[in-house]
Amino acid sequence: MALALTIAWPLAQADRALDHRRAREAVLAGEIRPLAEILQRVQPLLDGEIIATELEREHGRWVYEFKVLRSDGRVVEWSVDAREGNVLKTEVKRGKR
Repeated sequence: MALALTIAWPLAQADRALDHRRAREAVLAGEIRPLAEILQRVQPLLDGEIIATELEREHGRWVYEFKVLRSDGRVVEWSVDAREGNVLKTEVKRGKR
């Protein structure tokens, strides 16, 4: 188990560094807006605490995904167009039990 964690930790760090570099390059190329700018636009709509953020390429476009923990215990995933800042979809991931 310790060996698996020893190997997995550097790989996770490398993935994060690659994601950060990819996002920075996309911002500099004008393909996406900076995360802070998108958050300023959509955060008032989220109705909860952001617990995770990802930048992914979906169907040929960049999408920011925000996982939001609402006060009722539900986790809602918001997909937002990373270039325009429009909400593409929301999906409840789990309910309170």
